[in-house]
Amino acid sequence: MKLLIVSFYFRPDLSAGSFRISALVDALLEARPDVEIDVVTTLPNRYRSFSSEAPEIEQSPRLTVRRIALPLHKSGMADQARAFLSFARASRRLVRGRRYDAVFASSSRLMTAALGAHLARTLNAPLYLDIRDIFVDTMKDVLPRFAVAMTPLFGWVERRTIGRAQRVNLVSRGFASYFEPRYPGARFSWFTNGVDDEFIGLDLSPARPAGGRPLRVLYAGNIGEGQGLHIIVPDLARRLADRVNFRILGDGGRCAALRQALETAGVRNVEILPPVGRPQLIEEYRAADVLFLHLNDYPAFRRVLPSKLFEYAATGKPVWAGMAGHAAEFAAAEIDNVALFAPGDAAAAAAAFDTLRIAPTDRSAFVAKYARATIMRAMAMDILATAEGGACVSS
Repeated sequence: MKLLIVSFYFRPDLSAGSFRISALVDALLEARPDVEIDVVTTLPNRYRSFSSEAPEIEQSPRLTVRRIALPLHKSGMADQARAFLSFARASRRLVRGRRYDAVFASSSRLMTAALGAHLARTLNAPLYLDIRDIFVDTMKDVLPRFAVAMTPLFGWVERRTIGRAQRVNLVSRGFASYFEPRYPGARFSWFTNGVDDEFIGLDLSPARPAGGRPLRVLYAGNIGEGQGLHIIVPDLARRLADRVNFRILGDGGRCAALRQALETAGVRNVEILPPVGRPQLIEEYRAADVLFLHLNDYPAFRRVLPSKLFEYAATGKPVWAGMAGHAAEFAAAEIDNVALFAPGDAAAAAAAFDTLRIAPTDRSAFVAKYARATIMRAMAMDILATAEGGACVSS
């Protein structure tokens, strides 16, 4: 069986999509000895401030990874559009004339899913989509002026994309209220994010007791509009200036805004550092007392379930999170020793902080339930069943 996997990110890049699809590829190769996989992806590009070398072509007996070089780009819409067009053109060229039993595409911003649908149509192959975000919904909140003009176009792209798929996986149950009414004929699955092997069975006890020092609060991840750190962190750090030191590892489109907001507020207990690889990240988790997470106060983010939440929970460290909707409901039900507050509300965040137990928490049951490898094995079997059973749909 020959599978084509299309993903903008893949190992060794640093992103939720990279970690997810890398684990899925491993699960597919383990599932059946006759599976051969072609991965079409990009050379590492998630963060300009973090680089990791990777070959353009990587081959092993049943896996070929082709990484496409992108033009230099930042986080702006125009740059991202140019980068994606380069990816799409090169992807079409790489798969032209090949035969596949199925096409799998994973997407957070719709367009990789749309590319997967186009390739599946061109190759006359069944399509399995993995949807990690609702681009049309998010765009209305994050880019309202742009959305007024572009929503009809992107809505049309979404309909053609979802309509082409034999199977659509949604990583968050919160997406159901958006997708199910719009696409009543679609076949949905619900393989969520999970805990990667690197975070299972680790001893992440603090390097030293807190004593009388300020507690170290760590955020590790993207610094963009979706996270809204520039809205919450300056005021929150000021309120807890004598009690906590924030350590922020990451980069993104709102990093400059965060630095400016901290400077304007005169805050000195926040340190911003570039992204790091996973071995160093594990050491950062070990040194932290509390792990911080925040989603901006937009309606679209009430549907999401951040992949970072699984990673944080696996460490056993206290989790301090500004979230609403499905993510907050999931955390309250599934994660012990989590302090939740309304997004953007620094006063509520400071009050929530006092409810945390600053001590390791046994979350072994959570880790067992949401182990990435277990979830990806089940998803791999679903993909293979789709590849074996699907006649192509018309669109």
